[in-house]
Amino acid sequence: MSNSTTSQPAAKASQQQEKPKSLIERLTTPGKPKAFKKKELIDLFRGLGSMMRAQINTADSLKYFTHGLPNKSMADTLNQVREDITNGINVHEAFRRSGRFSETIIGLIQAGSDAGKLDHAFQSLTQRLKTEMYFEKKLRKATITPCVIICVLIGAFIVSQVKIVPQVESMLAGVGGEPDGMTALSFKVSHFTQNVWPLVVLSLIGVSLVIARSMKVRNFLLGFGMAKWRLLRLLIMSIRQLTFLSTIKLLHSNGINLAKSIRTAANSVRTTPFYEELRAAADKYEHSGVPLSTAFAKYTSVDEQVTHMLAIGEKSASLDAQLQMLSDMYEEESETHMEAFSATVSFVVLIIAACLIAAVFIGTFLPIFLMGPKMMEAVS
Repeated sequence: MSNSTTSQPAAKASQQQEKPKSLIERLTTPGKPKAFKKKELIDLFRGLGSMMRAQINTADSLKYFTHGLPNKSMADTLNQVREDITNGINVHEAFRRSGRFSETIIGLIQAGSDAGKLDHAFQSLTQRLKTEMYFEKKLRKATITPCVIICVLIGAFIVSQVKIVPQVESMLAGVGGEPDGMTALSFKVSHFTQNVWPLVVLSLIGVSLVIARSMKVRNFLLGFGMAKWRLLRLLIMSIRQLTFLSTIKLLHSNGINLAKSIRTAANSVRTTPFYEELRAAADKYEHSGVPLSTAFAKYTSVDEQVTHMLAIGEKSASLDAQLQMLSDMYEEESETHMEAFSATVSFVVLIIAACLIAAVFIGTFLPIFLMGPKMMEAVS
């Protein structure tokens, strides 16, 4: 009897534990920690690299860096990393356990630790993040600012059609005038805008949210844009190839074998088709014995000049030099394509802005100008 009575509370407790969380509990439960900003990471890796070059060990470097650090969240994270390192955990594993660093950063830290050149890894991470931040800033300037300008002008057009033009129409109706010609057309456009603008605005907001939250949608749109616009394809491909080639060069120059370097570099382009291609090329190179240039030519979609220079590097035993040259070349190409992309987008935005301004002027002020004679006729 006692066993049955004691088992009932236990069963109830287990059922309560298996009960799914409520909506409030799911919303209040902390999710995955957010990654640090690139500017903060640049300062972190620059500081760690400089201290380690001064023969200060990793744990002490983290301790000194966190002293007086204004970002308390980063300070707490780095203190936990330092404690893990002090307790005998590998450096890269200690950074991984924090959940605040990407797999690419962890892979580079692991490579530097394995090669005994952790200070070089931190220094290279600094340069890499600075390059990424530079191109991200350029992309934001080339895309976000034009989008904001277009949205403001669209808002001005909607306001003119919904608020101003109806007032003009009511004034004309008040004096018994009949609209004709351009005036009638302007009023029809205003009526159409009043009927559809809420649906259009909600649709644009919904599409923007889907694009912002869905990686698949962004990749699909990016792939479609690259297929239709050659300049965009050249820009994206040059940035992607710069990203993983510079990573391969960093790892291989620090004594990491090529197959592992390629697999680690693939993490830097994880959300792109290059990720699976690079891993397949690394597997074929490592297990099938094919030359690296052949593996890249058959299993990846890199440019022909990449496979050509890799072949030269293999034949002349100058692979590191060729990887460095390719990284420098694609960095220059990326800057050139970025400037051309920014200029093209600015020109397109200028054309769209001129069209919207003209639409606002014609839709708002033209009926007022044309209405004057009709009002004079109606009054007389």
